[in-house]
Amino acid sequence: MKFTLAEIARHLKGKIIGNPNLSILGVSEIQNSHPNTITFFSNPIYKKYLSTTKATAIIVSNENLLDGKNGIVVSNPQLAMGETLKLFYPEKRKPHSGVHSTAILSDDVKIGKKITIEPRVIINEGSFIGDGSKIGSNSVVGENVVIGENCKIFPNVSIYDDSVIGNDVVIHSGTIIGCDGFGYVKYENVHKKIPQKGNVIIGDCVEIGSNCTIDRATIGSTVIGEMTKVDNLVHIAHNVKIGKGCILTAGFGIAGSTEVGDYCTFGGQVGVGPHLTIGNNTMVAAKSGVTKSLKGGKIYAGYPAREIEEHNKRLALINQISTLRKKVDQIIKKD
Repeated sequence: MKFTLAEIARHLKGKIIGNPNLSILGVSEIQNSHPNTITFFSNPIYKKYLSTTKATAIIVSNENLLDGKNGIVVSNPQLAMGETLKLFYPEKRKPHSGVHSTAILSDDVKIGKKITIEPRVIINEGSFIGDGSKIGSNSVVGENVVIGENCKIFPNVSIYDDSVIGNDVVIHSGTIIGCDGFGYVKYENVHKKIPQKGNVIIGDCVEIGSNCTIDRATIGSTVIGEMTKVDNLVHIAHNVKIGKGCILTAGFGIAGSTEVGDYCTFGGQVGVGPHLTIGNNTMVAAKSGVTKSLKGGKIYAGYPAREIEEHNKRLALINQISTLRKKVDQIIKKD
């Protein structure tokens, strides 16, 4: 595909700097750029590449960053780059193919219009698949499952009994929805299993990465709020409630019955303990451990997770102690 800089700017509703008739053939990274492409700058780490990039044009937030180069000025370059990628690489929509001959659907399964059910899918009794949804090869849908409209379930996904999935949900390969929560009680040195009889409810416009597990509730529901985005390798335990618009990045794990508010962000490999409450708009830095409830609207880091200012003060103190220890050792050696 080919677009002029002016055409891209109109698509982004941005301000053109330089030659509007430049021909742009694709998109490239600022650090690995190519001629006749457009790139973007938003992360200060990559500022050193602004002067050396081979890209024909750059999407920026401030005209001064271009320093005489061609570009487009927008309020959010990263968002604009996403829209530019959609322009150059539009999603290829295959026609809905119906139910493949090797798929196995129980007699009472209900399916909507314009659906695709790929080879070797199994859908069990009482389940419903909404209009426009696609179920990928080798996926298994349990009994009494509801999958809403325009969902995209990739191959090799398992959705256990009684799960409820909203509209416009994406679930990537290898993920399991609704497996048993880790519920046991110790009695006479034997771990007795507690039946897990709840379900999982996933809201609209949620995307779940590969190889995630979301446990069913013991009683009631494990809930993932609308618009939440879940990275690969995330574990969500039984009876957890995740609010809307949250970001859960790779390696995140959360223990049972904890409630997370809206628009929270958790860095990679964060662990959250059980029976806690996390307030709205909380941010937790990567590899932190949350052992107590957190107030919303703050940034936390470390183990145990503390407000980031307190965490940084403690790190600075540790470094000062280390420096002091070295000085003491030097004095002892002189004596």
